[in-house]
Order: sequence, then structure tokens, then C-alpha cells
Amino acid sequence: MGLERHSKGPVGKRLRDARLAKGLSQKELGVSAGIDMSSASARINQYERHTHVPDYGTAQRLASVLDVPVMYLYADDDELAELVLAYSRASLRARAKARSALAKTSD
Repeated sequence: MGLERHSKGPVGKRLRDARLAKGLSQKELGVSAGIDMSSASARINQYERHTHVPDYGTAQRLASVLDVPVMYLYADDDELAELVLAYSRASLRARAKARSALAKTSD
């Protein structure tokens, strides 16, 4: 994992990873995010293959269906994406501890 960067942008990879983790087909994801049933599978496929990039509003809806923060989709390296996901799923107490620990390292 580490700091792998994605030359075509991270959205397609992150979208695919989150969709598979959630156990959804491309069509199920698209329809759940409000994309017309007749084009849902094709559009998600285009996003995942980096043929097209979803606009921010669509990315927000996709992230909501996938239970990930939209920021996760745009994280430009794998380590940052993992941190964003872990932080979003952490309790408020764990988040506060993480912020405190990180603040100490920036001195």
C-alpha cells in the first residue's frame, strides 16, 4: 500500500474498492445513487475505468451509498485514503485521541 499515487486520479480505484467491499454491483451502486437504471452500470464502469470522472454531487451520492466520506474518493495516495476511512469510522473519543497525537507530532 503506502504512498502509491494514481496518475489518472484516485476516484475510479477508490470507487471500485469501496463498491466491492460493500458487495454491490455497478448497477446497484448507480441506481442507489440516483443514476437512471438504464445507464447505471455503464456510468459506474466508466468512472471505475477513468473514462469519465463523476461531478462532485454525484461523487457525494456515491460516497453516501458506499458509507465512505467523499474525501476518501479523492485521496491521492493509499495511506491517506486508509486514514480518512479509519477516521470516519472511529468513535468521537478515538478521533480526539488521533487529533491530539497528530498535533504533538507537528511541533
